[in-house]
Amino acid sequence: MQSGASNLITDIAGLRVGNAMDARIKSGVTVLWAAEPFVAGVHVMGGAPGTRETDLLAPDKSVQRANALVLAGGSALGLDAASGVADALRTRGQGFAVGDQIVPIVPAAILFDLLNGGDKNWDRSPYYALGQRALAAADARFALGSSGAGAGATTSRFKGGLGSASLCLESGHMVGALVAVNALGDAVVPQTHHFWAAPWEIGEEFGGFGPAPTYPSQEPKVKDSAPHNTTLAIVATDATMDQAQCTRLAVAAHDGMARALVPSHTPMDGDIVFALATGAKAVRDSSEDLLRIGHAAALCLARAIARGVYEATPAEGDRVPCYQQWLAANRGQTQG
Repeated sequence: MQSGASNLITDIAGLRVGNAMDARIKSGVTVLWAAEPFVAGVHVMGGAPGTRETDLLAPDKSVQRANALVLAGGSALGLDAASGVADALRTRGQGFAVGDQIVPIVPAAILFDLLNGGDKNWDRSPYYALGQRALAAADARFALGSSGAGAGATTSRFKGGLGSASLCLESGHMVGALVAVNALGDAVVPQTHHFWAAPWEIGEEFGGFGPAPTYPSQEPKVKDSAPHNTTLAIVATDATMDQAQCTRLAVAAHDGMARALVPSHTPMDGDIVFALATGAKAVRDSSEDLLRIGHAAALCLARAIARGVYEATPAEGDRVPCYQQWLAANRGQTQG
């Protein structure tokens, strides 16, 4: 397997991603959008999720397709970003037709970044406008690291961030992942500069340092402010899938989160994976193709998580360092 041309989720034809952020509040929004509605599923494994319209993505529900997916900072306040996106899509005439009305289907999930050092003393939530700005910016190319929903994200040791990765399978199907990393745990092996996701790295997409030579036996480090977390992810494919199969894809992709973040899926994380299928390419042997697509989604998500942390950049008022900033100062003092 090899990555797609851009090594982004937008290597899947038709998908676009837009970011918007506010440096003053250290927060932002990421929107995944497509001109045509897509089949989507979801699976939540964290104990503290914040979501909108995820129940609608269950295989037994009447609406089978979504128009956009929103990842946002701001805890529950950030869910307002989806309203901004829905209103903008409605003006475009995109959504579920109900008589002479259009209702855009915009599932969303939020992470907690309210205590990251940004100025949160607003009179009105900024997320509605940030959602609209992110949708307007949607493109095949987008920034990683401290951008969009990853703008104010953190892990136990370093700044988190927005990450993405893709894979092209032998079957011809494309798989991609998009993630905002804001974890209770860590993406980096303690006492080293090696990422937990290193065994699945392609080239030097997050430094090329390889796996850690040894792994510590002590309990993993977690954030001092334990409740302030959540990693939000989207995995996507151009394969033809129904909603039940997308749900299974989301379940499989969570393995990538567990490989790249230690610990993950804790009671204080709202870890969630959306999965979508554009349906552009048929599957030949459904059981084998779907198995390989699920495996690829987990690999993509693990790599995307490491890329999000690796690409983070420093900003005034940060309460934890960026990975590359720390690496430059401490490389000689770490194991491996």
